[in-house]
Amino acid sequence: MTALHYQAASYSHVGMVRKINEDACLEHTWEGLWAVADGMGGHAAGDYVSSLVMDSLRNLPLFETLDTFAQAVCSSLEQVNAKVREETARRGVAMMGSTVVVLVAHGNRGIGLWAGDSRLYRLREGRIERLSHDHSYVQELQDSGLLNEAEARVHPRGNIVTRAIGVEDQLQLQQVHLEVQAGDSYLLCSDGLNKTAEDHEIADVLGHADPYQVVRSLVHLGLTRGAPDNITAVVVKAN
Repeated sequence: MTALHYQAASYSHVGMVRKINEDACLEHTWEGLWAVADGMGGHAAGDYVSSLVMDSLRNLPLFETLDTFAQAVCSSLEQVNAKVREETARRGVAMMGSTVVVLVAHGNRGIGLWAGDSRLYRLREGRIERLSHDHSYVQELQDSGLLNEAEARVHPRGNIVTRAIGVEDQLQLQQVHLEVQAGDSYLLCSDGLNKTAEDHEIADVLGHADPYQVVRSLVHLGLTRGAPDNITAVVVKAN
């Protein structure tokens, strides 16, 4: 196993329009765990769910192998899903939920897990690649060739996700297995970032060495575009 060293930073901002930050993030670099959640439901429901997600991940014990760690993440999020479904019924509201994107890494291996439209990107040798695939209405339109990315970014139904914690009785998480290389940069973000900045702009910022400066610059980029939504970024660099 290649001995890689990870550095990371995170930053979340309420944006320029919303009154409550329903995003949440986790940066546990010492155990190789990073996450972003974007809460949905309003009226204190969204931030409740995203915080619940992060609390569940924060309390996970260390595991010897990456695969058992990833399985523990899945199990933990499934338990959160069940709890959110119960709380939604108890409150008598139509919907409470949260997207989630998680990266776990040990040595030169990583696993990305997600539900919804919070994203996982990788910058390698100057080339940016989106590793996650949005679970959203506009992504389905794009997949069908009915919409391009620029149109999707401003589509009036761009906030509709097709998978998320709390939406269905059974949580469906998608996974991607990664071979991490020295020099890789990974970005986990809520859609408040990628709906205000294009991938090539994100790549330009991700290329800088200091993850703390990168997350600050990414959020600032969104703020200069009006930031109608909360913006959250977690950047992980492998060396």
